[in-house]
Formats: sequence, structure tokens, C-alpha cells
Amino acid sequence: MLDRYSIAFLLIFSWHIVELNASAGDANPHYRDCVKQCEETGCAGHRCFANCKFSGDDLTHGPWYKQEPLYLQWKKWDCQSDCRYFCMVDIEKEKELNNGVPVKYHGKWPFRRIYGMQEPASVAFSVLNLAAHFHGWVSFFILLYYKMPLKDGKKPYYEYVNLWHTYALLSMNCWFWSAVFHSRDVDLTEKLDYSSAVALLGYSLILAILRSFNVRDEATRVMISAPLIAFVATHILFINFYKLDYGWNMKVCVGMAVTQLIIWAVWGGVSRHPSRWKLWLVVFAGGLAMLLELYDFPPYEGLLDAHALWHATTIPLTYIWWSFIRDDAEFRTSNGVKKAK
Repeated sequence: MLDRYSIAFLLIFSWHIVELNASAGDANPHYRDCVKQCEETGCAGHRCFANCKFSGDDLTHGPWYKQEPLYLQWKKWDCQSDCRYFCMVDIEKEKELNNGVPVKYHGKWPFRRIYGMQEPASVAFSVLNLAAHFHGWVSFFILLYYKMPLKDGKKPYYEYVNLWHTYALLSMNCWFWSAVFHSRDVDLTEKLDYSSAVALLGYSLILAILRSFNVRDEATRVMISAPLIAFVATHILFINFYKLDYGWNMKVCVGMAVTQLIIWAVWGGVSRHPSRWKLWLVVFAGGLAMLLELYDFPPYEGLLDAHALWHATTIPLTYIWWSFIRDDAEFRTSNGVKKAK
């Protein structure tokens, strides 16, 4: 199925397809002069940054990020980042006094940092999505092994149990890296976020095909999954080690997402599944949530923007989706027990 996370990670990609040096804010000469002066003097207005005083080639002190304990390093930013951030803050405060409207800097709205987090609301909602997935996975596990009959007293009757376990792990991994990326947008966290999202989209497509076509034979599953796994793995290697092509990445993700949507929507109607309304609700509500990405507005109080709100909408959809998975397990288990008798 194209569950809310297939939609979710599709939207994450659309959120990041920006030119980092083509926004109105960083094109402002006043901003550019401020950043240049800050990088030369180590000060933006009345604020001065110790990390601007050390170069990466300084053999006496070493790079700034190696001079603090590990537990403090995450909250530290390099000289350029601090200069950009505080120059942006000062300019936006001045504009606010003159009733000006916020603009984007390097492709992002002017967010307010909290405990070193670049987009705190998106971080919080990403963590809540991770927690919702964990809750759904645990409840699924308890239902299978403690509340429903087991085959020979050991194995569940539900044929797709291992597929959903893998799905849960990939989903939690993806939301984890989403939280990390929104905390600190650097090349490494960006690639980890993109890669984990592509992996989940690809696996979700495989899962949609296997479940909707009721593929239970292991050999057939391998035959169906192998080419898709190869494609996804190749794409991940491409964006990580050759070129992070945003346009191509978007096409790949849209293709996998739309294919899942069609598969699950059609299957819901053809199969007459007893809980198909939950399936359709997630797809329909997820589609409406996409409108938040289209209605892009500056963050309220420097914290809450459309992207963060979209992250918030996926939290209740997570509970509904895992409810559908549990219902599907009960439905298939009931059929399995009847056949066994």
C-alpha cells in the first residue's frame, strides 16, 4: 500500500528540492555583507563565535568541533553556519519592526534554533512518528504471538508477518534520520535521510505487490522482489556516491509512490477486505495532507511551518494504518485456522 509514509517520504523529497543559493534572503546584499564580515571578524553584531577563530589547519588548536566534549559538539555549529544564522536573525528582526515579510535563506525559511536543532517542530513530530510506528509494531507483535492462535504453537498463521516486521524497522529508521536531518542539515544527514526514505518507498512497493496479489510462495516473492531491490540499491548508490540529482530522485520516488497508491486503491475495492475503509482513509487523508506542502508559509514564531504541520498529520494516520495491519492479520489468521480444521 501507499501508506502515509510512502506519501510522507515523497513529500520530504519535494521539500528539499531547492537551490541552496538562490533564495531571496541570501541574495540580499546586506545579508551577504554581514556574513562576509562575520567570517572575517568572528562576530555578527554583538555576538562573537569562538569557532570562527580556529581554522581546520591550525595544528595548535585543531578544528573547532574537536575542542568540545562529544555531548556538546552536537549543539555547536561551524563559523559559517553561525554567521549565516545570526545575520539572518538580525535582518529578520529589523524587517519585522518595519512590517516586512519573512523570506527564505539558502532554500529554507528563517527557523529559530532550540537546543541546537535547526527545525525543532519537524524534529519533534518526526520523533512522535517514530514512536507511533514503534507502538504500532509492538501492538502487532503482541496480537500475533499472545492474542491469536499459533500454528503448531510456535508460528503465526499470518503469512506476511516477517514483511511487516521489516516494514516497521525501515519506517522507524526513516523517521529517525528525518529527525536527525531536521536537527542538522549537512551533507551526511541529507544523504542518510534521502537514502532511508528511498529504501522505505522501495520496500513499501514490494510489500504492496506481495500483499495485494497474495504472493505466499517464497520463490515467487524473491523473483518479484529481486529486480526492485536491485533498482532501489542502485539508485541509493547513485545519489550517495555519484550525483545527488534532485530531479531524478523526485521522479523515482513519485513513480514508486504513485504505483503503490494505484495498487492499494484498486486492491481495496477488488478484495472487499473487511477493513478496507481504514486503507482508503489513510490514502485519502494522506492525499489531503499533501496540500500542506503546496501551501508553503513562513514558520509561525520561527517554529511551526507547513512541513512541520504535515509531519504532525501523519501521526494519527500511523495509528490507523497499523490498525489496518492488525485487522489484516486477524482476518488472514481466521481464514488460516478454518482451513487447518
